[in-house]
Amino acid sequence: MDARRGRELVAAERRRIEQALGDLDEAERERELSDEDQPPDQDTDLTELEYQETSRDELERELAALERAEARLAAGTYGRSVESGKPIPDERLEAEPLAELTIEEERRFEGAA
Repeated sequence: MDARRGRELVAAERRRIEQALGDLDEAERERELSDEDQPPDQDTDLTELEYQETSRDELERELAALERAEARLAAGTYGRSVESGKPIPDERLEAEPLAELTIEEERRFEGAA
């Protein structure tokens, strides 16, 4: 994959992640404001909080992966496996711009976990 296309994909991922984090922040602010107006529904609040925490954790992992991808772009190694150095197919990067491994390596990694 050429560096220009890699930068475009990674920049789009940054916008997506930042938007999702902003949406979570907004949802938390709205929940706090509505909590002031209504008695709490503990079951709903716990479920919503768990969902938001899980979402935030996942987005923070994605943000860390994004920063690693940006570092690979700067180093000229974007599009290559961080494990083997083998090229990651363009189709995979189009679908998953933050991919760090080839499909085969990822499957092997997931099978070991």
